[in-house]
Amino acid sequence: MDAVAFGRTPQEPAARGVLAPVVRLERWLDAALVLLLVACAVRYVSRHGLHVEGWGVVAGAALLGLLALARPADPATWVPTARVVVLVIVWGALTLVAPSFAWVAVAVAFAVLRSLSFPYAATVVALMAVLVSVAWLRITDGFDPALVAGPVAMAGLTVVAFRTLDRVAAGRQRLLDELSAAQTDLVAAQRTAGALAERTRISREIHDSVGQGLSSINLFLQAAEQEWVRQPEAARQHVRSAAVAARDGLDEVRQVVRDLAPVGLDGGAPEDLHEAVRRVVIQGAHTLIGEVRVHGPAAPLSPEVASAVVRTARGAVANAVEHSEGTRVVVSLTYEHDELRLDIRDDGRGFDPEHLRTHDGRGTGLAGIRRRAEGLGGRATIESAPGEGTTVSVAFPTGGGEGAQ
Repeated sequence: MDAVAFGRTPQEPAARGVLAPVVRLERWLDAALVLLLVACAVRYVSRHGLHVEGWGVVAGAALLGLLALARPADPATWVPTARVVVLVIVWGALTLVAPSFAWVAVAVAFAVLRSLSFPYAATVVALMAVLVSVAWLRITDGFDPALVAGPVAMAGLTVVAFRTLDRVAAGRQRLLDELSAAQTDLVAAQRTAGALAERTRISREIHDSVGQGLSSINLFLQAAEQEWVRQPEAARQHVRSAAVAARDGLDEVRQVVRDLAPVGLDGGAPEDLHEAVRRVVIQGAHTLIGEVRVHGPAAPLSPEVASAVVRTARGAVANAVEHSEGTRVVVSLTYEHDELRLDIRDDGRGFDPEHLRTHDGRGTGLAGIRRRAEGLGGRATIESAPGEGTTVSVAFPTGGGEGAQ
C-alpha cells in the first residue's frame, strides 16, 4: 500500500511510504537523530578511544546523519529507496560495532516508513528489531528475554501506529477530495442557478415590455381595421396610438438589452413615476376606461423599484385588457411609511386564483409580477372571484432592492 502524504499541499508531490512528510515532526526527528548520533559517538570514543575503529564509528555516524537529513528533490524516483537502503546498512553496521547506536533505530524506522511501501517497510523494521536484539545480546552475560521482547514489541507498535496514521491520513484526504468536489459542484450549481434566474428575469421583462407592447399594437390595429370605413378619423387615431406604442416598445427593447430603468425614471422622482404609470394606462387600457390615483405623500424611489412599478403596472393592465372582458381599470399608487403599494383593479369577469395557470396566458404575467416583487423584497397578492373582477396588489419597499427583477 502506498503511503498518503500528511499535511502536504496540493502542489507538493505525493509522498511514498507509510509516513509522509510532516514538517514539525521531521524537525523533531532530525533534532533527536543528531542528538543520539553525537551521544552514541561520544560514548564509544570515551570508552574505546579514538583509534582506527573509533574513527570508523565517527565517520559512520557522520554518514548516517547526512543520509538521514538528506531529502531527495524528487521523491517519485528511485533515489529515496536507494537512500533508505544505504541508511539501514550503515545503521546496522554501526549497531553491530557499537550497540548504543540501537537508540537511533527509531529515527531510522521513521525514514523507512516514510519512504517504502507498507509491506517492505514492515519487513525492514522487523529485521531492524532482530538486529537490535542481536547487538544487545552480544554484550550481555547470559540470555535476557527483555532484550528480545523489547525491540520486537517496539517495532510492532511503531508499525501499527504508523499504519493507523496512514489510514487516518487517507481518510482525511478522501474527505478533502470530496469536499473539493462538492465545492466545485456547488460553484457549478450556483452558476447554473444564476443563469436560469437571469433567463427568467429576461423572459419576464420581454413579456411585460415587448410582449405587452406588441399586444397593444395588435389591438389598436384591429380596432382601426374595424372602424376604417365607418369612422376613419377614429381609425387614424388608433393607428397613431399603435405607432406611439411601437416607439415605446422600441425604447423598452433597448432598455431591456442595456438592463436600464424605463425612460424618465433614472432620477427616481415621484412625478416621473406617476407620469410613466399614466402613460402605461393610456396606452395599455385602450379598450377600457383607465384611471390613475395617487394616495399619500409621494416619496422618491430607487430606479430599480420605479422600474418594477412601471413594468408591473404594464403587465397587470395588459392582463386586464386581454382577459378580464371588463369596462374599467383603476391603477392606484399608495405611499405608506416604508413601502409603496400598487393596486390594479378591473371590473371584469374575474377568475379563481386557486386554479391560476402558470404555463401560459394570464398566469404567466401574474406569476412574473409575484417574482418581480419578491426579488425586490416586496410581496404580491391577487384577489379575484368569478364575476367579481380582479385586484392585483403589489407592495414594494421604498428603500429599493439590489436590481430590477
